[in-house]
Amino acid sequence: QVQLVESGGGLVQAGGSLRLSCAASGRTFSDYAMGWFRQAPGKEREFVASMLLSATSYADSVKGRFTISRDNAKNTVFLQMNSLKPEDTAVYYCAAARLYSSLRTVVADYWGQGTQVSVSS
Repeated sequence: QVQLVESGGGLVQAGGSLRLSCAASGRTFSDYAMGWFRQAPGKEREFVASMLLSATSYADSVKGRFTISRDNAKNTVFLQMNSLKPEDTAVYYCAAARLYSSLRTVVADYWGQGTQVSVSS
């Protein structure tokens, strides 16, 4: 089992920045690919970013603005979000998966509870 707890969400003005954190506990953190996802009201959950070792992948909508990183020593994955837009408003979830490629299809083995990000115009 892997337990995931997100933090760092909040309310920010358009153009601002936030840094989300996801602390993991349980099984060996470094064994898993990690991803960030988001779900806006009335919409399906969508892929945002993923990471395995040094490989990263981003949704087109966030490419160049968001950066995923991880600290294996601290069992934590981060999502640095810059140049935020109102359309980035959503609940953001982190997830862990044994299969890196599955993350782009919003499939994971473990999910956090989510953290709200709201961007005002």
